[in-house]
Amino acid sequence: MNNEIIIRDVKPEDAARLAEIYAYYVENTAVSFEYTAPTAEEFRERIVKISAKYPYLVAEKDGKAVGYVYAGRYSPREAYNWTVTTSIYIDKDCRRMGIGAKLYAALEERLKEMGIVNLLAGAAFLEEEDEYLSHDSFKFHSKLGYKKVAQMEGVGKKYDRWYDLLWMQKKI
Repeated sequence: MNNEIIIRDVKPEDAARLAEIYAYYVENTAVSFEYTAPTAEEFRERIVKISAKYPYLVAEKDGKAVGYVYAGRYSPREAYNWTVTTSIYIDKDCRRMGIGAKLYAALEERLKEMGIVNLLAGAAFLEEEDEYLSHDSFKFHSKLGYKKVAQMEGVGKKYDRWYDLLWMQKKI
């Protein structure tokens, strides 16, 4: 088997597989504050809408999508045109293999070409890790050069408990 990771642009046909990757986080963790995982068709609509304006990339291993990353609009106000939000999800069985770092590196290159200078990532957070949320997202983004710029306390409720939302920022 070839262990090479290929980074490519998303295709609408990726929707079912990417929805499957994301569903794990919606249904089993507090990483996503969504309660119900989107259907493949809903995911396809999200892909089409986001990729019309911003980079949306997929990591493929052995011909199978194992992760994805995308940028999105931070705010419709013109002064924010150089700032985007980023989201990344890796197949639960493919974490800690360097896939996320490769996806973000490719995303950053595309965003630089667009003139984007600020990346914002939201990360669910709890001071004490629990069975639904670790500090992995915070640690991952910190390792890639993101800095914590805000912590909104108790803004997301899932599994009958309150979670914070960290805003992390990286200048590229």
